Amino acid sequence: MLLIVGPPTISLGHNKKASIMKKVLIFTSIMSSISLACYGADDLFDEGLWELSPEELGQIRVTSIASGTPTPLDKAAAVATVITAEDIEKMGATELDDVLETVPGLHVNKSFQAYFAKYTFRGISGSTYNPQALLLINGTPLTTLAIGNRYTIWGGMPVKSISRIEVIRGPGSALYGADAFAGVINVITKTARDIEGTQVGAGAGSFDTYSSWVSHGSKSGDLEIGVTLEYTDTKGQDGTIEEDQQSAFDTLSGLNDSHAPGEVNLGRQQAEAHLDVKYKEFNLRAGYQGRYHVQTGAGVAQALDPEGEYKSNRALIELLHTNKDWFKDWEISSQISYFFGEQDPTSTSVIFPTTFGGAFPDRVLAEPGYKEEHVRVQVSSIFKGFDQHIVRAGLGYFWGDVFETTELKNFLQDPDGNLVPNPGGFEEFADKDEVWLPEKDRTSHFVFVQDEWQFSENWLLTSGLRYDHYSDFGDTSNPRVALVWATTDTVTTKLLYGRAFRAPSFLELFAISNPVSLGNPNLDPETIDSYEFAVSYQPNNDLSLSGNIFYYQIHDFIQFVDNKAENAGKRKGRGFEIEASYRFNESLTASGNYAYQRSTDEDTNTDVGDAPNHQIYGKLGYDFSKDFFLTTQINWIGKQERIDGDERDPVSSYATVDLAVKRRNFVPGLDLSLSIRNLFDKDGFEPSPGPAAAIPGDLPLPGRNIYGEIAYNF
Repeated sequence: MLLIVGPPTISLGHNKKASIMKKVLIFTSIMSSISLACYGADDLFDEGLWELSPEELGQIRVTSIASGTPTPLDKAAAVATVITAEDIEKMGATELDDVLETVPGLHVNKSFQAYFAKYTFRGISGSTYNPQALLLINGTPLTTLAIGNRYTIWGGMPVKSISRIEVIRGPGSALYGADAFAGVINVITKTARDIEGTQVGAGAGSFDTYSSWVSHGSKSGDLEIGVTLEYTDTKGQDGTIEEDQQSAFDTLSGLNDSHAPGEVNLGRQQAEAHLDVKYKEFNLRAGYQGRYHVQTGAGVAQALDPEGEYKSNRALIELLHTNKDWFKDWEISSQISYFFGEQDPTSTSVIFPTTFGGAFPDRVLAEPGYKEEHVRVQVSSIFKGFDQHIVRAGLGYFWGDVFETTELKNFLQDPDGNLVPNPGGFEEFADKDEVWLPEKDRTSHFVFVQDEWQFSENWLLTSGLRYDHYSDFGDTSNPRVALVWATTDTVTTKLLYGRAFRAPSFLELFAISNPVSLGNPNLDPETIDSYEFAVSYQPNNDLSLSGNIFYYQIHDFIQFVDNKAENAGKRKGRGFEIEASYRFNESLTASGNYAYQRSTDEDTNTDVGDAPNHQIYGKLGYDFSKDFFLTTQINWIGKQERIDGDERDPVSSYATVDLAVKRRNFVPGLDLSLSIRNLFDKDGFEPSPGPAAAIPGDLPLPGRNIYGEIAYNF
């Protein structure tokens, strides 16, 4: 599919010396890489591919997320989106979530807990924790075993280290395993080639936001080193929660303990570090994400808490090796990685700011925490010895351990789930039966095979199957089939099928004595089957149009019902997405997309809610010169229905308009930029959980905010 931001892609018609599908096979043969990182335009030019000019090559959009091998976007075996660092720069985005909101069919909802981002693909909204969306960094999952998401203390991700973002809308378990359920997001960080030199910069903006960064890339012989360091400190937006869970308690008891009306608490500090070292056939990558003094948003239990704070530390190191010379027609790649993550309180969370009539003299307090570590080993191969085939196969092993689960608290829960005072007061429950989550581990191993077969001049069939075995859930097999037809010189047609599987997280299975979420050891895994039909049309290098329709069925979807995890039954969804891009001249470009979805519960035939049925995005960019550009964009989110049993009116639609301007080399080496988000200061809200509606007025989004940057390049 075509890009929704930036210039149109190059047309790959028959006039380029070979059939369209033949070029796709040549392209993927040249560019195959287990690392899921794409070559730049200069690398393609060095290969002499199609004898295109460097300028033309620079406009080719390539994705590797769809099949594991880089492929022109409109020929990829999935409905995919690619966003580059240049696109991010031009839209003035400072956070990953700002970028993802431009992807058709993907909406960034907010959780009440620390405003954790929920990546909602095609109406698959999931629970508070959003485990159905898989986030990769350089192809390695950032999923926690404990909760199943990217850590509740996610805190966002700044963008200075990002080279490109690739997104699949739809299941990806045939390549990425059981967590690639509703969609896959792969964030590819910058290498030495992307950075080329040294840049230092600083920024400041609304909500007392301050940031700084430094990046450096260098090459000496066969050694390439790229490093990016970023730091941000912000108080977060100042939206107001009018009523919360404590407000309801106050109404019943006649007390006045709630902090509502009050500001949502979104202060945080964050540090980001990424290192990429390449030497011949070896690639060492390391990353660190630190989040400190992260406030609790609308509260851990939907009661405003200006006191609670948490920290999260995540570190990943991986070594990759790729060899093309060991065997004829074979490329062998291997990867080993180690991940460590922790989430701990730095200030006691006030779960409920009341004594409940003296039962809790110090209010209801808790300090939950945990650590976990993962080891992944994978070997993959690409065989190109068959005529008209590229065969990819691999196997791997995963071990994960959740350990040192800790919890200081002054409450317990009775069999009916009601909070009762702990006889020992505020005490540590680590290694006790009442700790919020017991320590657990999980292992799995997998094997997969995929074939890309050009069985006719303009037809390419990609088929694959992945088998996973889990130590606690047994076996799962997930197939995928993608038929791509170069219908004419300007039209490409796709027919896609995929299945995905998701094992419950440890929190969904084992959480106990928890006022927010209780586990259920009898849960079954979730499964989804998805069907898609897509068409893209590109008559020239200035105009691109595309569209797709989709249908999916979900079995055993996991939700929290009355705070307890349950397999909520069957869901089905359908919808379509349309994208367009047009270049009026060398300076002016426009792009946009529209997405519609309806996801329903098959038992009640009602909308599952908590996701917009309609989304519209549009962008207009004007380049005064290669170093001076202005971009404006509009993002309209349609109304969001409530979940079954929630009697509130739907969440109203809202629209935001953003403006960004950048001047590179204002003086030699000095760059200046300014962005304004929500230019017209429009109100917007994301749904608070129902059906009890502890926060009846929903979760407010930021008003108008301004951010400026200055950077110097050495």
